[in-house]
Amino acid sequence: MSDRIRTGEVTADLLRPIHPVTGYLAPDLGRALHGMVFRFVPPLVVGLVFFDLYLPGRWFTVPLFGLSVLLAVVGSLGARFLVNATAYWLHDARGPIMLWTLAAGVLAGLYFPLRFLPDWLAVTLWVATPFPGLMQTPLDVLIERDPVPLQFGLVGLQAAWAGALLALCVLVQRRAERRLVAQGG
Repeated sequence: MSDRIRTGEVTADLLRPIHPVTGYLAPDLGRALHGMVFRFVPPLVVGLVFFDLYLPGRWFTVPLFGLSVLLAVVGSLGARFLVNATAYWLHDARGPIMLWTLAAGVLAGLYFPLRFLPDWLAVTLWVATPFPGLMQTPLDVLIERDPVPLQFGLVGLQAAWAGALLALCVLVQRRAERRLVAQGG
């Protein structure tokens, strides 16, 4: 999106009868579904055939995991949209994008599980930032790491962050549309 803003092609997105946030969310959900079907399920099936994998013991774990993954995709899109929207003001969003890439990897649990951090820091990250909801929460739900009420609480927190990020995206987009000046007219 930042390249479309920089080149002015974003004006075509603004002419469509659908809000730009929705216009970016729908393909992102499709991309995530494709990734789940073709990049998550086949290795999982192979792993089930050849290895002794942990299978969830609670009946609601798989649907809760699906909801958690959906909320992670929505939250991720919201955060990436905001980072790319900095191009409305900076005209070159490479710096914020690199900072986002590093921060998201560390704070979402990609490089190490967030449970390795001291409890006070892990709880602060979970409550004060959307990052754990992007990766660590869905994984913790799938392996049933926490008691049932805490699992539902983490997914609820994930839903709150996803909603807040989408609302912020709409607000930022509205402010950016007032500021946007397309090159050449």
